[in-house]
Amino acid sequence: MSRRAVITGVGAVVPGGVGREAFWQLLSEGRTATRRISLFDPAPFRSQVAAEVDFDPVAAGLGAQQIRRMDRAAQFAVVSAREAVEDSGIDLAALPPERITVSIGSAVGCTMGLEEEYVVLSDRGRKWLVDHEYGVPHLYGYMVPSTLAAEVAWEVGAEGPVALVSTGCTSGLDSIAHAAQLIEEGSADVALAGATDAPLSPITSACFDAIKATTPNNSDPEHASRPFDRDRDGFVLAEGSAVLVLEEREAAEARGARIYGEIVGFAGRSNGYHMTGLKPDGREMAEAIRVSLDQARLDPTAVGYINAHGSGTKQNDRHETAAFKRSLGSHAYDIPVSSIKSMVGHSLGAIGSIEVAACALALQRQVVPPTANLHNSDPQCDLDYVPRTARDHAMDVILSVGSGFGGFQTAMLLARPGTAAAAAGRGGS
Repeated sequence: MSRRAVITGVGAVVPGGVGREAFWQLLSEGRTATRRISLFDPAPFRSQVAAEVDFDPVAAGLGAQQIRRMDRAAQFAVVSAREAVEDSGIDLAALPPERITVSIGSAVGCTMGLEEEYVVLSDRGRKWLVDHEYGVPHLYGYMVPSTLAAEVAWEVGAEGPVALVSTGCTSGLDSIAHAAQLIEEGSADVALAGATDAPLSPITSACFDAIKATTPNNSDPEHASRPFDRDRDGFVLAEGSAVLVLEEREAAEARGARIYGEIVGFAGRSNGYHMTGLKPDGREMAEAIRVSLDQARLDPTAVGYINAHGSGTKQNDRHETAAFKRSLGSHAYDIPVSSIKSMVGHSLGAIGSIEVAACALALQRQVVPPTANLHNSDPQCDLDYVPRTARDHAMDVILSVGSGFGGFQTAMLLARPGTAAAAAGRGGS
């Protein structure tokens, strides 16, 4: 029997609550975690709202040296990984360390640490030639994004393949896909896979202000993120992390692990079109969905819920609506769809893993999270976009998709354990 990758542990550090259960409670209640930015003075910027994590590294169990050494994004990842391992019940110390792999995604790396250090080294921008002697000893670590994955590997004692996946806003999906492939091919038996980003800094706000991608709705932060709504006006920046424990299915079953779901298909495509633009027909995303279904040996009618990218821009929302219709045919109209970015914002590279964590919990609990703030549907987004209130819904297969700057498109399928969909298995790639 072919090797399969299953999810046995979930850890999350997200806006609205640190920890898996706080995250699910936010989603199931349809609450939003968006507010006026408090991490810096946002007054000079067009968009002044974000979804911030109320995070205390000491309360989260990090030591003084870890806090000094690690950027906020790394802190998120390590805390998420700890929770995922505890949730899985796996004894990593009993496993050969070379059979444990780490795959972490991030779009912008250690943004906060780098900006803070530049401010000091340049004397708040007054000096063009910076003096490196004012930098912290760990500045090099901020410059090299792979340190995010290394910190998780050190935390769990992993000596197998360790990688940092950076594919923009699909990083969180692609990092999990990479880890699943390593398990399937036999390079690892256990993986810590997920993503982290802590991009809430002046430089990030300035960049997204320049292209007017983020919402200017500063007077009503709670309702600023409105995917698929007729009155949406851009996405809400966010931060956060989610890390999953993936295991080879037979080994997980042998130890009696609780399995959230099996990764039965995934694929990525690029539109080769524009750095930030999307073609309205959604062809590349549709192709990624089609290939993932082929891998899983599933018909489109097997899909019971779609976790949309749903960033809250007209271009994206209409693009993926077209992709769902193109890849799933008439069944697209029968599938509930929602975007959790309406509640936790868009944490760039981290959001894909946060969304897969949400899908694992939704599959286990048979509940579809809602799209908060969806009051007036865009007529061009005419599928069953679940508005405002969570919906009890029987489902065996969940499709999660991501879309990123640079033209990246990723699709992933999760199947509930013990179902015909899970038994179908992955076909050739």
